Amino acid sequence: MTVLPWIGPPQMAEQNLSHRLDALAELVKIGRLHEETKTAAGFSKSLLDDSDAVLRRAGERLRLSGNHTVVALAGGTGSGKSTLFNALAGATFSQPGVTRPTTRHVHACVWGMQGAAPLLDWLGVQRRHRYARASALDSGESALDGLLLLDLPDHDSVVTASMAAVDRLSKLADMLVWVLDPQKYADASVHNRYLIPLAGHAAVFTVVLNQIDLLPEDQVKDCENDLRRLLDAEGLADTPVLPVSARTGAGVEELRELLVEAVSANRAAGDRISADIDSVAGGFDVYAGPQVAPDAALASLAAATGYELSAPVPGDAGSARPPWELSEDDALAEPGRPPWEDATPDG
Repeated sequence: MTVLPWIGPPQMAEQNLSHRLDALAELVKIGRLHEETKTAAGFSKSLLDDSDAVLRRAGERLRLSGNHTVVALAGGTGSGKSTLFNALAGATFSQPGVTRPTTRHVHACVWGMQGAAPLLDWLGVQRRHRYARASALDSGESALDGLLLLDLPDHDSVVTASMAAVDRLSKLADMLVWVLDPQKYADASVHNRYLIPLAGHAAVFTVVLNQIDLLPEDQVKDCENDLRRLLDAEGLADTPVLPVSARTGAGVEELRELLVEAVSANRAAGDRISADIDSVAGGFDVYAGPQVAPDAALASLAAATGYELSAPVPGDAGSARPPWELSEDDALAEPGRPPWEDATPDG
């Protein structure tokens, strides 16, 4: 029997992603049954809740536009995030502050609005803060067709709702671009709350060192190298660092090319979901064993729930196969409705 190999996030095919979601949903179902019946020690509740959240977000995102790539610009007060957003959008859509540069609302610029409205509703972007690049004057922007660019509120705002919006949208975006500045690039609150938890999301995560125009040329490289050292020490060695000046335009074209590549590949959404699965899948490793529960526990669980559960037969490799190890016949079989497709926007 040929077993299909697991393929890493950058090469994840849509069918493999569905199989991984199915496998995670099966683990959650087993864990919830143990919770209900108390027949055997099961998975931790926090692990099951986190897995449920991943399945729900994945089901909601995969139902929405597959032709758009959601890229979120995140950063702190005064990092120049909104100025960078406007430089990429080619217009002053998100008005930067003057005396106190802050962003309080989520702004969105969409290249190609068709099919984007439900996605914008799901992201919670107010209609008055939605902008479109769809006129005849935007013909030079065709390479970005399908990009949905978000300017997030400041993560360090004194407004509680702003921080909550960043926490929520950083989980929903297909790709994250974190904008740092020379003064606060080493801020522990940024690294501990946002950057370190994203260590497994290198394929959909980029760091921008903005405002390099404020530094002498010889100090730009020193600042970039120090930021690189911090990220490497935090497990983010594969995360690119782009020195940029949104005000002068230096480095903006390199960032634009990165976005063009992400949009043209059109796989950021799948890569993000795959990375989210990886972030919770490791929590199940400590429960690995030859079978889910002893025979007596399985029999008791089956009697209490009506589910036909059986322990693997010794020597029967087929029955002992984990659900994510699929044979070629399994892959070609007509699937039923996957459990993770039962997700709805309201939970």
